Amino acid sequence: MGFSDDVVQEFTRIILGVQCFAICLELPQDYFNRTWKSVTVLLGLVMAFGWAVCAIFIAFIFKTDTATALIFSACLTPTDPVLAASVLSNSQFSTRVPKWIRDLLSAESGCNDGVSFPFLNIGVSILARSTIRGVLRKWFLITIIYQCLFGTLLGLSLGYISNRLYRFSHERGMMGRASYLAFYFLLAIFSVGVASTLGVDDFLVAFCAGLGFSHGGNSPTAETRLPVIIDLMLNSGIDTITPLRLLAVLALILLFRRLPVVFALFKFGTLSHVRTTSEALFVGHFGPIGVGALFLAMESRAQLETNIPLPLPHPPDDLPIEKQRSVVMVWPIICFVVLGSTLVHGLSTMVISVGGHFSRRKGERAPLIGAERDGLVGMMFDSDEEDGIERDEEEEQEFRGWLHGRT
Repeated sequence: MGFSDDVVQEFTRIILGVQCFAICLELPQDYFNRTWKSVTVLLGLVMAFGWAVCAIFIAFIFKTDTATALIFSACLTPTDPVLAASVLSNSQFSTRVPKWIRDLLSAESGCNDGVSFPFLNIGVSILARSTIRGVLRKWFLITIIYQCLFGTLLGLSLGYISNRLYRFSHERGMMGRASYLAFYFLLAIFSVGVASTLGVDDFLVAFCAGLGFSHGGNSPTAETRLPVIIDLMLNSGIDTITPLRLLAVLALILLFRRLPVVFALFKFGTLSHVRTTSEALFVGHFGPIGVGALFLAMESRAQLETNIPLPLPHPPDDLPIEKQRSVVMVWPIICFVVLGSTLVHGLSTMVISVGGHFSRRKGERAPLIGAERDGLVGMMFDSDEEDGIERDEEEEQEFRGWLHGRT
């Protein structure tokens, strides 16, 4: 017997909130001051394009009404920070992708879970049969002004105040190293809890809390990689419709949700931090759908079932027919797309590595399949990154020589 829906919602809320917080601690100092244009394009044009494209495919394949299609597509719009971190953060494959591309995708995945709420609320308000004027008034005043703008200020304030308290305690020897992980983890959960209590955007508050906390140097313990430890802990804890239709919508969403618009924006020079065609294709392809979609599916069900952000333990059977259809269909469709995205984006790193291995001449291949450490073909690297890759290779060769000498 599985968990009830309200438990699933709160479990995914904690996972996403902590992950959104942790991403900010991994980004370079003043990152958004330098890259706000590229991040804004990904959060605006790319997300809106993906939202519209997914809605069209869902409405066409599953024959849903427009509002239901908009709700489903809003769940699939954000890229998932948990899955993104598992590929982009400190893996052998991640060193083969330029750092500015990894940082850009990490920043996007941390922001867009919070930004997805305005997209979701449009479909929910339409399905609730509000007037156009009522939909726009509620969307602007409640969603944009209160949940998003106030949530942003709240998160930055929480993060900044916590940063001051942290540094005050650390400089006076009032905190031991065993307390560092608990401080990060509990601050993230506290941010989510405050946001949920006030009814603002949970993930935007958590992300901005991480941003405010990391401003001006978050801690003297950056070398301990505590955010990565949190990622591993959370990743370890988390998993009427025909299969043909599900496969069709999965394929269309993965192909057209991001890739065309990212490539077009690259060609027009809008994405200044994407420099080559290979980088544009990678950024367009890499948009995993995961825990965020599951949470938004529960959130949409809650709004349709009870008009508050808390779903019933199990779907009711006495709703109006359009709401009933949405409530029944949203969970299996979103879960299947999440499963497919996890497999495709998780295995794509292996496919790229193995394909790159066999595309080389025999004398240029690594001893093990896919074990190459140099940058991917067609991507540009800074000299510091290239030196880092060379140092890693030299250290690995020295370690192998040391092992060989002991045997």
